[in-house]
Amino acid sequence: MKNQEENNPTNPNTVNPQSPMPGNDPDLQRSSLNSLKQMGQNNLASSVENDIHTLTIVGQIEGHIVLPPKNKTTKYEHIIPQLIAVEENPKIKGLLILLNTVGGDIEAGLAISEMISSMSKPTVSIVLGGGHSIGVPIAVSTTHSLIVPTASMTIHPIRLTGDIIGVPQTFEYLDKMQDRVISFVTQHAKITEEHFRELMFKTGTLVRDVGSVLIGKEAVDNYLIDEVAGLNPALKRLRYLIDEGAAD
Repeated sequence: MKNQEENNPTNPNTVNPQSPMPGNDPDLQRSSLNSLKQMGQNNLASSVENDIHTLTIVGQIEGHIVLPPKNKTTKYEHIIPQLIAVEENPKIKGLLILLNTVGGDIEAGLAISEMISSMSKPTVSIVLGGGHSIGVPIAVSTTHSLIVPTASMTIHPIRLTGDIIGVPQTFEYLDKMQDRVISFVTQHAKITEEHFRELMFKTGTLVRDVGSVLIGKEAVDNYLIDEVAGLNPALKRLRYLIDEGAAD
């Protein structure tokens, strides 16, 4: 009698072996796999169930030029729709950004930074491994920024690749683009413009280059990043910002 009851498909207390478990749903698995391949993350902002969404920015930030397949890249045309989806989704209360990037396209990086800084929801960034070059504006664009003790951030003048016309206008253009980066960083971090320029044009630190490398606590000591910490403190800070916003 007991065996018949256990194998009875009409019994609401038994699980039909023919029906897929929620975690084994082929459609959900296929959707998650496609999301992982295309976006580099398991759940998209439109379907996430947690109220904190995690966004990873790794490798080189790809902008107007498609990089070779061997390069690990983050495509800004993938990131920007995700940011809009996070902003529009009422179920998402906060955004956690994980950074491990060597830099990349300046305008793409600035576009991502401006999008993050203009969000109405609390945002927290963690620099893991590295937040170099144009990764610096992205790191400081959030409500609160953190860096792990072993991570580093490289600050250097901007560079151009490809053919360059040797006329004064080219250097004026470079100077204006550099001013855009400096202006954004100094507006969203506690560092002054004078000090940031000093780090950017420092000599003797980088081999065959101009600039500075800040490791862990040095980024905090130079008023670029808010705190030296890892994942758990970042989540606690984000939760605090979410609760503080809800109270208001």
